[in-house]
Amino acid sequence: MASNKIQFRSIHELKDPTLTQKLAQKEFIEEIPVDEINAAEENANTPLTSRRDFLKIAGFSTAAVALAACESPVIKTIPYVVKPHNIIPGVPNYYASAYYDGYDFASVLVKTREGRPIKINPNPAAKGFGCTNTRAQASVLSLYDNDKVKQPKLDKKDATFDALDTYALKSLEGASASGKKIVLLSHSLPSPTFKKLFADFKEKYPTAELVIYDAIPLAANLDAAQEVFGMRALPVYDLTKAELVVSFQADFLEMFNGQSLEHSYAEARKPGKGMLRHIQVEANMSLTGANADTRYRLKPSAVLNTLVEVYKGLDGETSNKEAKEILKELKAKGNKAVVLADGSKAAIVLSHLINQKLASSAFTGEACFLKEYDGERYKQLLSWLNAGEVDTLIINNVNPIYSSNQGEAFKTAATKAKNIISFCDKKHEVYDISKAVIPVANWLESWGDIAPQTGVYALTQPTIQKIFKPRQLEESLLVWINGKDSEANNYYDYLKANATTILHNATFNQALYHGINETPNIAGRLSYTGGDAEAAINEIASFKATDFELTLYTNSIGDGTQANNPWLMELPDPITRLSWDNYLTISPKDAEKLGIKNKLNARMQLDGDKVNLSVNGKVILKDVPVFIQPGQADGSLGIALGYGKKNSGKVAATGINAYPLFDGVNFNINNIKIEKTGEDYEFAGMQLQNTLMGRYDIAKEVSLNDFINVPFDDPKKGWNKPLEYHTLNGSLPAEKITLWDSYDDTDGHHFNLSIDLNACTGCGACIIACQAENNTPVVGKQEMRMSRDMYWLRIDRYYSADIPENLDTDKDGKLTPEEAVAGGLDVPGMYGNAFTDGGILNHAAENPKVIFQPVMCQHCNNAPCENVCPVAATSHGKQGQNQMAYNRCVGTRYCANNCPYKVRRFNWFNYAMNDKFDYQMNNDLGRMVLNPDVVVRTRGVMEKCSLCIQETQATILKAKKEGRKVTDQEFQDSCACSAACSSGAMVFGDMNDKDSKVRELFASDRRYYLLEELGARPNVFYHTKVRNNGVEN
Repeated sequence: MASNKIQFRSIHELKDPTLTQKLAQKEFIEEIPVDEINAAEENANTPLTSRRDFLKIAGFSTAAVALAACESPVIKTIPYVVKPHNIIPGVPNYYASAYYDGYDFASVLVKTREGRPIKINPNPAAKGFGCTNTRAQASVLSLYDNDKVKQPKLDKKDATFDALDTYALKSLEGASASGKKIVLLSHSLPSPTFKKLFADFKEKYPTAELVIYDAIPLAANLDAAQEVFGMRALPVYDLTKAELVVSFQADFLEMFNGQSLEHSYAEARKPGKGMLRHIQVEANMSLTGANADTRYRLKPSAVLNTLVEVYKGLDGETSNKEAKEILKELKAKGNKAVVLADGSKAAIVLSHLINQKLASSAFTGEACFLKEYDGERYKQLLSWLNAGEVDTLIINNVNPIYSSNQGEAFKTAATKAKNIISFCDKKHEVYDISKAVIPVANWLESWGDIAPQTGVYALTQPTIQKIFKPRQLEESLLVWINGKDSEANNYYDYLKANATTILHNATFNQALYHGINETPNIAGRLSYTGGDAEAAINEIASFKATDFELTLYTNSIGDGTQANNPWLMELPDPITRLSWDNYLTISPKDAEKLGIKNKLNARMQLDGDKVNLSVNGKVILKDVPVFIQPGQADGSLGIALGYGKKNSGKVAATGINAYPLFDGVNFNINNIKIEKTGEDYEFAGMQLQNTLMGRYDIAKEVSLNDFINVPFDDPKKGWNKPLEYHTLNGSLPAEKITLWDSYDDTDGHHFNLSIDLNACTGCGACIIACQAENNTPVVGKQEMRMSRDMYWLRIDRYYSADIPENLDTDKDGKLTPEEAVAGGLDVPGMYGNAFTDGGILNHAAENPKVIFQPVMCQHCNNAPCENVCPVAATSHGKQGQNQMAYNRCVGTRYCANNCPYKVRRFNWFNYAMNDKFDYQMNNDLGRMVLNPDVVVRTRGVMEKCSLCIQETQATILKAKKEGRKVTDQEFQDSCACSAACSSGAMVFGDMNDKDSKVRELFASDRRYYLLEELGARPNVFYHTKVRNNGVEN
C-alpha cells in the first residue's frame, strides 16, 4: 500500500516544497572560474606567481563559504577544482608574518588549514620579537569579526570601489587644484615601504600631509627621547645585562616604550648568582609590580617625588626613606642597574639621566620605531581643520572621537573638511562623519613591512584571501597615484621592489620565509645628548599631592583596537581575576573610609558599589563600578583604558570609556573625587579566594639567599624537602607508597609538562593559545559569574597575608599551625569562619607579595577521576595523558567532583549555534576560526586539558612518515600553552628522551608536584619560585 507521508529534510523544505530546486540553482551564484584556476595551477611553481595568486588556487574559498552559508540553511563546502600540490587537506600550513596594529608588534607563524588562519604561534627565529602577548594570540579571531564593515560605502550606502575611487580622485584633484591640504591621519606606521609610497603620493599631490594619531601615543616617552637623545625614537633595553631594575610606574611586562621586556626579563631572572633583582615603585598593582621582589606602594605624586630624590641622591643625600633604600642598591650595582619610568615626560627624562649617570649596560643604544606620534603635529592638524584649510581628510583606522578627551573638538573640526574618506573596521563615530568608507583589511589579509627596531626588518604576508571587500591603505594610495586600472597598482610588486633595497644578503623570498631579518639598512642609534633635569624636577613639583590621584593603565584589551574580541574580553585580569569589565580600583583602607564595599551574595558571587568620578569638580565618568584591590596605594585610584566603545560590536560596548580622562600625554591625574551612587554592580569573578590559607606547599617560594646557601632537602631548613610518609617500616618517600599497580612507562613516548613559577609572569598568553587550539567556547559574563567558565587552563593568583611579628617566630613571612598554637591563636582566628570577617590567613596583606600559578589537568598517573567514571569516558593513555572520550561521556560529573585540582569543565549548554551565547561560535564567519582537529563539545559533556594530543600525534606521525626521530623542539611546539609562553615558564616534552629539556628540568632541586600528598602522581610538575630579596636578607 502506497504511503501518503510527506518526506522532507528540514522545516524549511516543509514550508516551501520548491526549496530544493531553488537551492540547486543558487548553489554557485557565479560560475567557478575553472580556466583561470587551471592557468594559475600551471604557473604555480613559477617565480612570477604572487602569494595572492596562490591563494586563489586554494579551495574552500572563504567568500564562497560565507556566500553558501548565506544562501541556504545547509552549510556546504566547495571542493578543490584543482588541488594545489603544497596543500594537503587535514595538514596545516605555517606562514611567517608580522603582526602590527598600531599598538602591538610580534613576529609570528600563522597556522592555516585549507586556506584559513586558525592560530597564531610565536616565530622562534625572532627571539624577543617573537613574543606573542594575549592580543597577538587573539588577533586571529578579530579576522572573523562579524561586526566589521564589509562593503565600501558612499553616503552610507553600498558602493563599488570604482565609484569610490572616482569620488576620491575627484576630491584629491580638486584639493590639489585649489591649493588646499590633503591630510592622511593614521596610527603609527613604521613601514619603510609606506613611507616611500606616501612620498610618491605627496609628489602627485603636493599639498598632502601625513599626521600620526595613536590612542595610546606614548607622547611623553617620545618627547623625553627627543630631549635626551635628540631623536624621536624609543630606547631599547636588555635586562640580561642588568642585575637590578628599578621601575617607577613602568609596566614593562605589559607595554613599555612600544614593546614588552618579558623575554629578557625572564632570561635575567633565572635563579642563581647574578639573578636580576626587581624593585617596583607604583600606585596601581600592575602585572610588572606583581612580579617584583620588592614593591613600594605609593600614590602617583609620591612616586614622582621618590624618583626626584633618587636622582638627587646619586650625587648627594636624601631624607626620603624609600629613596634611601633604592639608592643604596643602585650605588652598589653601578652599571649593572637600570631605572625605568613611565607616566609623564619629566619622570622619563629623569630615568634616562639616572641611567646615564649609572652608565647602565642595559641601555643598548638601539632605537624602537613602533611609535611615531607628535603632539604638536596633531595640534597643527586641528588648527588646519578649524581654519578651513583642509579639503580632503583621509582617516586610516583611528577614532579620535572615542579615544581622546578632546574627541568632540576633533569631530567639530573634522566636519569642516569638504571631503572625509575613512578606512574603518566598525560603524563607529568616524564612520558616521565620513562621506566615503573603505573597510579595513585585517593584517592577515595584507602585504606590508615593519621596521620595529634598529637593524630589524619584518614582512607581513596575507594568509587568506580577503573575506569581504576590504582594501589596504597602501593599495588605495597606489590607485589614487596611478589612476584606476593601472598595472602599477599592485602593492605586492611595489613592496617587493622596495624591500629588495632594504634587505641585506637575502632575497625577498628568503626574507618572507624567515619573517624577520637583520639588516644594516634600518639605521638609527641613540646616545645621550641632552636632558634638562631641573625643568623635569620643576614639572614634577607642579603635580601637587591631593586626597585622591588617578592612574590610567592598559590591560589585555590594550588600547581598545580589539575590544570586540570575546576571547580578550572574557580573559580574567591577571591581578583582579575579574572578566568582562573595567572598574575603578581602590585600596582597602580608602574603601573602608568611604563606605565602599565589595561583598559576596548567597551564591558566592561578587557585587560592588558604583561611584561617579569627578576631576577638578567636574563629573567625567558616571556609574563606575569599584573594586577593592589589595596592594593599591592609599589615596590612589586606577582604571583601564580601551573599554566602552560605541557602535563597534556588542562585546566592545562592555565597560566604561575612560579616555575622557586621558589628555594623550599624562597617565597620572590629581584632584580626583568619587561619590557613591547608591547602586550595586555585578562582577564576574573567576577567583574569589585570594590567599593560600596557609597551604604554602601549593605555590612554593624561597629567597635567593636560601636557594643558594641552604640545601633543598636539609632536614631542618630545607625549602623543598621531598615528601615522606611515616610507616611501620619507617619513613618512606611518597613515590614509593601507592595502592595502584605500576606500569612500564619507559616504552615509547611519555609526556610531561614543566611549569616554572619563577618564570611565569601571569600574562595569560597561554590561556588564549589554549582557547584557540582547542575550540574552548566563550560563555559570557553571566556564566562566568556563575563559575561556569570553560577554560582548560587557568592562572591562579595568590597574595601573601600580613603575619603579626609575635606569631612569625622564624621570620619567614608564613604562619604555620605550630606557630599559631604557640601564639594562642584559635582556628577561626587563623582561618576565619562563616560568621566573622576574621582570620589572619584569609586576608591579603596591604602590600602583598604575589605568585602566579598556571593550573590545568595534571594528567595523573593515578588519576582520581578515572576510577569514578561509570562509563569509562576518561582513561589513561600509554603516553601519559589522561584522555577523554566525549561520545562516551554521559555527564555524571563524578570526575569533576573527584578531581582535587578542579580543572574539569562541564558543558552546561550547547555553546555553538546558540543565540544565548551570541559570540564567534554563533555565526558562520566566526566559526571559521575553529580548529578542525578538535571536536566542538556539546551539552552534557565533560572536557579538560588534553596536552594537545591532536598535535603530539600529528608530530609523531610526521616523523614516522619521514623515518626519523621527533626532535625535542617539535614536541615543545606541539603543546599550545608551552609554545605560546614567551618567558619559557612552560616546557613540554618526552621524558623518555634523555636529551629533552623537560627531563633536564625534572632533575632540578626546585621541582615539586601540586598536592603531592594525595598520591595522584601527576605528569605536570612545578618549580619553586625564587625571590631575590637583595639587601633584605
